[in-house]
Amino acid sequence: MLRQQQNETITQTGAGTPMGNLFRRYWLPALLTEELPANDCPPVRVKLLSERLVAFRDSLGRYGLIDEFCPHRGVSLWFGRNEECGLRCPYHGWKFDFTGQCIDVPSEPAESGFAKKIKLKSYPLVERGGILWAYLGPPESTPPLPEWEFAMVPANQRFVSKRFQECNWLQAMEGGIDSSHVSWLHRDNINKDPLFKGAQGNKYNMADMRPVFEVVESAGGLHIGARRNAEEGKYYWRITQWVMPSFTMIPPRGGHTVHGHFWIPIDDENCWAWSYDFHPTRAITDAEREAMREGKGIHVLNMPGTYRPVANKANDYLINREAQRRGDTYSGVEGIAMQDASLQESMGPIVDRTKENLVSTDNGIIMARHRLLRAAKALADKEVTPPGVELAHQRVRSASVILPADQPFKDAAREAMVTRPGTSLATV
Repeated sequence: MLRQQQNETITQTGAGTPMGNLFRRYWLPALLTEELPANDCPPVRVKLLSERLVAFRDSLGRYGLIDEFCPHRGVSLWFGRNEECGLRCPYHGWKFDFTGQCIDVPSEPAESGFAKKIKLKSYPLVERGGILWAYLGPPESTPPLPEWEFAMVPANQRFVSKRFQECNWLQAMEGGIDSSHVSWLHRDNINKDPLFKGAQGNKYNMADMRPVFEVVESAGGLHIGARRNAEEGKYYWRITQWVMPSFTMIPPRGGHTVHGHFWIPIDDENCWAWSYDFHPTRAITDAEREAMREGKGIHVLNMPGTYRPVANKANDYLINREAQRRGDTYSGVEGIAMQDASLQESMGPIVDRTKENLVSTDNGIIMARHRLLRAAKALADKEVTPPGVELAHQRVRSASVILPADQPFKDAAREAMVTRPGTSLATV
């Protein structure tokens, strides 16, 4: 468990907080490119790390991410007119370019130079891999653009989605590195979900309900190994990658695509759950892509025109108690992602970790918390660059493998856990 002060430190990500300062040293997924589809299209509200911003794409295709509020009278610039290389406030006509610089104040003579004195807070916004990435930290510490493998493969080899989740980022992320719940919460999905079924590893998941966890630190975060019995004298290992601060890559199953998440704080009580699928050596099939759009695998079906799931807190996640009773779905909630989200949100906006009773299968969660707290303190005390910023830390893979019982996974699966472009995944 954590002490109350530790729980507050690790969950709060607003400006000036230790964890907020840590998150601001990374490129964070802010928008899907589809949200700003064309030059001069309508602007989009963006809230990241408790900061209210607005994103737009100007007449030359440049992306801007600026303070949401006009510095004149505080009007939201989401109502602004996106025109002629700038966003113009409809209240009194003040206009701002993609860097946040005011370029026109109609009420003031141009020769006064007043507009040049006004500049909104702004952050870089860059497209890569179907995502618009934002960097909210000190300009002098801007890291290289991210090189996660899913973002570097051709567009036809990946699928990316996002959904709104009504809880703190940490309890959502902790669910992403907890492999022990799969044999319970998702037990009915493993063999019927089109993006999971048919994998040989599924039978090991269901045959051994008591995984043994071995967790080792990696350069960028953790390698979380969940070990289950396989054939005599061998273990089935599912090795999850966790890269700081909130990237997870779930071990693959059979020939299916591999997938994972980013858990990005909106504020202290809400987060974006970003979900990706990709395959390093082949295109995603039409059937797979359609299944992802329909909310299969780790994705959800969102309300039209939004990124809020159709099944959500307001409608009790459409839980079907009869299906739960019959065993059609173990929890009564349909879909892997919504099964996770429903339970994570049920803990409340920020779970009280002083009341926990942790067990051995929670070792990955325990070590991730400590790693985050250590990194935040090192950054605050000594300006130490946190793990996960370096590109080498991002060039990683998850893996599912069968190994002899006497071989430690961290050694035997070492090559399988490193990105090798154009090569197949290690999968069972």
